[in-house]
Amino acid sequence: MESHDLDLDHDSVYDGLLGGDPSQWAFGTDFEDPLAGVDTTIPAGVDGATLAAYCLMLGDDALVYAHRLSEWTSNAPDLEDDIALANIALDLLGQARLLLARAAAADAGVVPGLPEGSPVPAEDALAFFRDELAFRNVRFVEAVNGDFAVTIARLLLFATHRLALLQGLVPSVDPVLAAIAAKGVKEVTYHRDYAARWFVTLAQGTDESRRRLLAGLQTVWPTYAELFRCSDVEAVAARQAFGVDPRVLEPEVDAVVDHVLATSGLERPDLPPSGTRPLGREGQHTEAMGHLLAELQVVARAHPMGKW
Repeated sequence: MESHDLDLDHDSVYDGLLGGDPSQWAFGTDFEDPLAGVDTTIPAGVDGATLAAYCLMLGDDALVYAHRLSEWTSNAPDLEDDIALANIALDLLGQARLLLARAAAADAGVVPGLPEGSPVPAEDALAFFRDELAFRNVRFVEAVNGDFAVTIARLLLFATHRLALLQGLVPSVDPVLAAIAAKGVKEVTYHRDYAARWFVTLAQGTDESRRRLLAGLQTVWPTYAELFRCSDVEAVAARQAFGVDPRVLEPEVDAVVDHVLATSGLERPDLPPSGTRPLGREGQHTEAMGHLLAELQVVARAHPMGKW
């Protein structure tokens, strides 16, 4: 076999890979504060602790659901949907990072304690070092994915609600939260439209796709009502004009969901809601949440002094 006199010495090969600009790597080596250069002063009339608690709720919704959607990576029905679901997960992860950073800036007391000298930034500490009871996401986002039809049904309901919520936050008196919402509106509009197109496709496809979609809708419906339960924190956030009372979103969200259902030739499931309180907002979660956090947090907890 002809030799091309290539230098295949492992040291020299890896020397070349590791040199140069470290920002080329997916995880980088030095992330900046996501709110660097932003005025995070708490507006007059706004309680910092309540603002932090509210941002945790919205950030936890995005973080937990991003993790669930990321589980479809390399498992979706085709490459296009694999990429689409991964991108939706990344959008939500970006929202989570900003919201958790805003929570930490509003009230440093929400950030869990870490070993002295730990390089973990505040938003990562909130994501990886809180216990299950400290998370404030709705239970709707933590359930296991199920099949593709279950995921599409959940994504349609979540994105329709999330879009209405973010639109309601654009005029927030907290300019940081308003800016996060304005950016998120553009992202979540795509999420909702992607889910709606697939919802109609599955409903009007084969008998099997329709059966699976109906089953998926019934699977996710019992915890859907929790998106519109108003916790004490959300009530204060609405009164202080930096947040939205989720109850006011229900008519708008219902109108969109009912339109998609009508287009699909389906009716709302006749199922009672699972609980009458905002349980997830109170730190009460399903069994699935513990397993999700174990997977989400294992590396960070094993290496709390690590730099990524």
